[in-house]
Amino acid sequence: MRKIKEECGIFGIYAEHPKTSLSYTVCAGLSTLQHRGEESCGIAINADGIIEYYKDLGLVSEVFYPQVLDKLPEGKMAIGHVRYSTTGSDKKENAQPIVIRHKKGNLAVVHNGNLTNAVELKRELEDEGAIFTSTNDTEIICHIIVRERMKTNSIEEAVKNTMKRIKGAYSLLVMSSTKMIAVRDPQGFRPLCMGKMGKNIIFASETCALDILGAKFERDVKPGEIITITNNTIKSDEYICDENKGLCIFEYIYFARPDSIIDGVSVHKFRKETGRFLAKQAPVEADIVAGVPDSGLDAAMGYSKESKIPYDIVFTKSKYIGRTFIQNTQSKRQKQVLLKLNPIKMNVKDRKIVLIDDSIVRGNTIRRIVDSLKTAGAKEVHLRIASPAFLDVCYFGTDVDKKENLVAVNYSVEDIRKQIGADSLEYLSLESLSAIAHKYDIGGYCDGCFTGKYPIEVPEEIEKDTFEKIKL
Repeated sequence: MRKIKEECGIFGIYAEHPKTSLSYTVCAGLSTLQHRGEESCGIAINADGIIEYYKDLGLVSEVFYPQVLDKLPEGKMAIGHVRYSTTGSDKKENAQPIVIRHKKGNLAVVHNGNLTNAVELKRELEDEGAIFTSTNDTEIICHIIVRERMKTNSIEEAVKNTMKRIKGAYSLLVMSSTKMIAVRDPQGFRPLCMGKMGKNIIFASETCALDILGAKFERDVKPGEIITITNNTIKSDEYICDENKGLCIFEYIYFARPDSIIDGVSVHKFRKETGRFLAKQAPVEADIVAGVPDSGLDAAMGYSKESKIPYDIVFTKSKYIGRTFIQNTQSKRQKQVLLKLNPIKMNVKDRKIVLIDDSIVRGNTIRRIVDSLKTAGAKEVHLRIASPAFLDVCYFGTDVDKKENLVAVNYSVEDIRKQIGADSLEYLSLESLSAIAHKYDIGGYCDGCFTGKYPIEVPEEIEKDTFEKIKL
C-alpha cells in the first residue's frame, strides 16, 4: 500500500502589536500541522510592509531551529506552510510561501489544494510574458493576483477577481504590505478555520493548531468566503457562498489529526463511527480488535465498542520515523514501515485479530503489515478498511493521480485479500459512509476518489509533475 500523500497545511497570524516572537508562534502552529506535509516548510513575516521569509526542504524542526527563527524580523503579520507536492515536484523552489514584490507593494501566498485549470492558466500567463521560478500552482495564483491588483483599488478586490479565474481546491492565506486575507474555494474542498489568541487573529488548516497555542476557535472560513484583516478589523465577503459544497471526505478518514474539528465535526468521533459501521457491516469472530497506527486507531476503538471484542495494541511505533507516504519510492516506503511498526508478540501470538486501517491504495505495504502479524504468531488477521475502495483519481490536492495504480481497479476484493494474505477483507461501504456523513450533518462532500463523481467539472487526468513535462 502506498499511503495517501498529504496536500499541505497553512497557518497565519495577525497580531495586535508587532512581536519579536511571531516566528516562534508560526513555527509552533506549523509543527502541529506537520502531518499535512513533510517535504518542505516556510515562514514569511511582514515587517512594516516589507516581507521577509525563509523556507527549505525538510521537517519544521529541521528547518526552523532557534538560530533561524531569531533572524526573522519582528512583525505584525506572518504566514507559514508545510508541504507535500501534489502539483510540482519536491524541489526547494516549490516550497512555500511564494513571495513576490510588485509595483503596488509586496505579496506572500500559501496554498492548500490543487487547481484543476492550472495548465491552462500557466500557458495563458506565459503567453502574456510571465516568468515562473517554480512548478507549483501556487505561483500561478500569485501571478493572477498581482495582475488583478494592477487593475483594482485593493488587494481584496484582486483576490475576488482571481477567484473568478481559478478552479478547483484552494484554501489560501494572502499577505500584502498592510492586510491579511483568508480565502476558501466555493466548494470548501480543504479546511480552513479562524481563531483568536487575545486580540491576535489566527488562521489554520486545522483547529489542533489553535489548541496548541491556547487560542480560542472562532469559526470555520465558509466555502467561497473572503476574510480580510486590516488594522485588527475583520471584514467578511461571502462572495460565492451558495455553491455546491465539496469538502474532501478523506479529511475525516485520514488527513486531519483526530483532535481537530473540521467544519463542526470531530475527526475522532467520525473515525470511531466508521469503525462502528464496519462492525455492523462486516462482523467476524475474533479475540481482539487493533488499529494500524495512527490513522486506524480511532476506527478500531469504534469497531471494538460496537462488536464487544476487546481493543488492544498490536504494534509499537517508533516516534522518530515520519509518515510512510513521504518517501518517494515504493521500496523506501516499505522499508520505513518495517522500521516504524513492530508487532507486540505477546499481544499477537495465537490470537484472531481484527485489524483496522484507513485505506488501501496499492496493497504492498499492508501486505507486509499482515505478514508481520502472522510471523509474530497471529492465528488469523481479518482486515477492515475504514473507507470505500479507491476507484478513481483525485484532482483537488490528494496524491491519487493514476487510476491504473489503484489495486481495487485491477483486482476483486477476494483477489486483494489473497495478495495481502488476510483471512478476510472488507471495505466500508459507500452507503455506510453516506450514513455517517448524514449523522454528523455534513451537507456536501467530495467522494470522487471512491465514486468517480465530483462536485465540479474535472479535467483530463493530470500527474503532479505535469508542469515539468509539458512543452509550451
